[in-house]
Amino acid sequence: MLAKTVLKRLLQMIAVLFIISFLTFLLTYLAPGDPAEAMYEAAGIYPTEEQLNTARLSMGMDKPFAVQYGRWITRVLRGDMGVSFSKSLPVTKVISQRLVPTLKIALFSMLIMLLISVPLGLLSATHKDGIWDYLTRFLSFFGISMPGFWLGLLLMYIFCVKLHLLPAVSSQSGLREMVLPSLTLAIAMSSKYTRQVRASVLEELNQDYVIGARARGLSRARILWLHVFKNSLLPLITLLGISFGSLLGGAAIVEIVFSYPGIGNLAVQAVTARDYPLIQGVVLWIAAIYMLVNLVVDLAYDLVDPRIREAK
Repeated sequence: MLAKTVLKRLLQMIAVLFIISFLTFLLTYLAPGDPAEAMYEAAGIYPTEEQLNTARLSMGMDKPFAVQYGRWITRVLRGDMGVSFSKSLPVTKVISQRLVPTLKIALFSMLIMLLISVPLGLLSATHKDGIWDYLTRFLSFFGISMPGFWLGLLLMYIFCVKLHLLPAVSSQSGLREMVLPSLTLAIAMSSKYTRQVRASVLEELNQDYVIGARARGLSRARILWLHVFKNSLLPLITLLGISFGSLLGGAAIVEIVFSYPGIGNLAVQAVTARDYPLIQGVVLWIAAIYMLVNLVVDLAYDLVDPRIREAK
């Protein structure tokens, strides 16, 4: 049954990716500007009209849209997404170089987020309407309200300019370079996740099985961690999957602020340079990442809640 579910989802993913690839190619096709001119501009060359015509012919721009898309998607299926105008490298190589730093910062920021939000959410739920609850809710509201670029600049001012503890520019993906970008992303996510943890735990605390567990003499900590928290995981896994997919897709603003070499920064560079092959490749990668994360989240549901597994 699990294999059938995975196969069904994979087929759906393939269909969605084809639709996304078509829309992406259509939008770049309709975008103002000439891809041949953009290619020469990225190389710092001022082409003649003859050179432009030759480039257009080599790029197949003299063919109808359907033929151009057909040729492009055929190459993509073979693993060839073309050559980046601005990087002068294969698109797949450029994206793969940026994927590892993005994966590292995503995992690091998710770890920081979980270490902050889960204890605070549980503390807030178990002390409802108390001082800890009000303080946690205030801090989470404050964290959600702060724009990512402003928070990043604030952390940069404190830890780089004043304390000289961390580098201001994260042009590499080492541990010290990842701290500030990851912390910037984690604070915003923690604010949302803390509220979700609080809401889910409060809902479970009002269930009848909690009253029964207390009547049987189970300790508060045992009820909270072995029963309440476990039953609160479904909505938390959903939010976790969305957050992780968003991070792998690239947190463009934060990556630009810290000059971090991730997918989000690459996407902005591609759009700025009108690098059409790179734009198309990045969009497909981000779409595939989101769908893979959603598939993992759906499979995690089966492990966490047996009722979902039995209903299939």
